[in-house]
Amino acid sequence: MSSKTLDRSLVLDAVRVTEAAAIASWTMVGRGDEKAADQAAVDAMRNTLNELQIDGEIVIGEGERDEAPMLYIGEKVGAGGGPAIDIALDPLEGTTLAAKAMPNALAVMAWAPKGTLLNAPDTYMDKIACGPGLPPGVIDLDRSPAENVKSVAAAKGVDPSQITVCVLDRPRHAEIIAGVRAVGARVHLITDGDVAGVINTTDPATGIDLYLGSGGAPEGVLACAALKCVGGQFQGRLVFRNGDERARAQRWGITDLDKKYDLHEIVRAEAIFAATGVTWGNLLDGVVYKDGNVHTHTLVMNSSTGTVREVRMKRKV
Repeated sequence: MSSKTLDRSLVLDAVRVTEAAAIASWTMVGRGDEKAADQAAVDAMRNTLNELQIDGEIVIGEGERDEAPMLYIGEKVGAGGGPAIDIALDPLEGTTLAAKAMPNALAVMAWAPKGTLLNAPDTYMDKIACGPGLPPGVIDLDRSPAENVKSVAAAKGVDPSQITVCVLDRPRHAEIIAGVRAVGARVHLITDGDVAGVINTTDPATGIDLYLGSGGAPEGVLACAALKCVGGQFQGRLVFRNGDERARAQRWGITDLDKKYDLHEIVRAEAIFAATGVTWGNLLDGVVYKDGNVHTHTLVMNSSTGTVREVRMKRKV
């Protein structure tokens, strides 16, 4: 059922959606207005989704209905008449990066058959991720950072000093950073954009072996869709700062608030993942206007076929 749902036309449709959001948000890059940049991406993504022959529902979006006028959790999108799918999206992952014209801002989306993506509440999630080609169980959220670095190093047949770990540069990660460096591994700090941080583990060219730290739970679902397509590994546990966040999770049907999720519990069927660069980064080039054309660079993956494509689009403007 899932392979039939995610046919080839949906792969191309996913590219269209993230391209539209990236191009729209690029108009606000470097202008210091995060909200305007995000709104441009939201409008373009929503308009493009509503042109598609799908029966889509947003399960990871801009927030709950009372917080987001468009692309809110539970919103129906698509023209109908097509497959019923769950949609997880971040029209502009790295709003601060875009507003400041910094690297690695992306337009990101994932979809899977209806009812198969974790409806993660808008809370934090402790995360650990690595790319493909490593034995099952090589990482574990309950191990220390040092133990995970040593495990990955052993699986790769290298010294821990040859391992690079991506971590969000936040005070809450001081212990993680110290633990990684204590065994001689490198720490690659990023200011924002932990979807991009996790995806970097999928491509050896980025030099990132492991991702560690806490970030948004919705971003964890998006990252899992990408990892599922390439055979990576992921574990996550929701982090609740107060009673309101716990109550929100329970409203979404989450009963075990301490559960350690693995990748296949977060994305429970085949998935398509697409990301288009807004600003230039380690993985994707940013939007470029040149000689009367707009150029984009998109990474699109389909777990049902194991296909990973880079799509470069040029269109007259």
